[in-house]
Amino acid sequence: MLKELTKIAKDTNSFLKTFVKSQKKTELIIPMSYGLFSGGKKIRSKILKDIGHIFNVDYKTLIIIGSAVECIHAYSLIHDDLPCMDNDDMRRGKLSTHKKFGESTAVLAGNSLLTLAYEILSNKKLKIKDQTKLKLIKKISECSGHQGIAGGQFLDLNFEHKKVSKKRIIEMEIKKTGKLFSFCCMAPLIIKDRNAKEILMFEKIGSEIGLLFQVADDLIDHKGLSSSAGKKTKKDHKKGKATLISLLGYENTIKYGEEIKTKILKKINKYGLKTNEIRKTLNFILNRNK
Repeated sequence: MLKELTKIAKDTNSFLKTFVKSQKKTELIIPMSYGLFSGGKKIRSKILKDIGHIFNVDYKTLIIIGSAVECIHAYSLIHDDLPCMDNDDMRRGKLSTHKKFGESTAVLAGNSLLTLAYEILSNKKLKIKDQTKLKLIKKISECSGHQGIAGGQFLDLNFEHKKVSKKRIIEMEIKKTGKLFSFCCMAPLIIKDRNAKEILMFEKIGSEIGLLFQVADDLIDHKGLSSSAGKKTKKDHKKGKATLISLLGYENTIKYGEEIKTKILKKINKYGLKTNEIRKTLNFILNRNK
């Protein structure tokens, strides 16, 4: 599993470094690169590759699309760490982008990475039909804006120190984390021009995978060490964050995570042996706090 993640990370970073190098040099390239090449396991790109394997999508195509996903993920983390958001000084074991370069530069670097994702998806290096590119750009836009990451972050901040229902917490976590996973699960089917019903099914699977990822992340924050997490832990409780742990408790949240995983596996069973990789990834996601 780790070997596969390392390969995907290496290939994704290789494409991104070449793509960024081909850009006209500006003062924002350095802080953009700082936030983009800050490590990370590339779990989203791994999910994209796993689903792509089920539907026989070309690996190089998946790497390019995964590179766009990683740009959006990096943008969201840069903004997430800002003092007006979650106010985190550390990210993946090093200074957050705003601590390194200043707040205004971090905002602009994050914005630039968001738009870079669209440049990647519309680029001629992505050898798929233009109509398919438009569909991908539309979907990734929906998953990144007020219906997705940005909307989820708004709810996350708005729910602090409030009593929030399980339904609303799940809605927030699916928007904040799940929507980008939804895109990763939909993209291979869009490329292969599968029917709308099947695409919708994988969109929902992606939301569930994202929720599973967020559950694991919350468990890490609750009991994990800052040294292994690469960021401050135990901060959700201090900030009064609305999480499933705060509502259900630690042990029940672990059980809930297992229930989500079981639900996902039932949905993908019909795709047979080609789901072996996604199964391994789901286990990795859920057990990374242990």
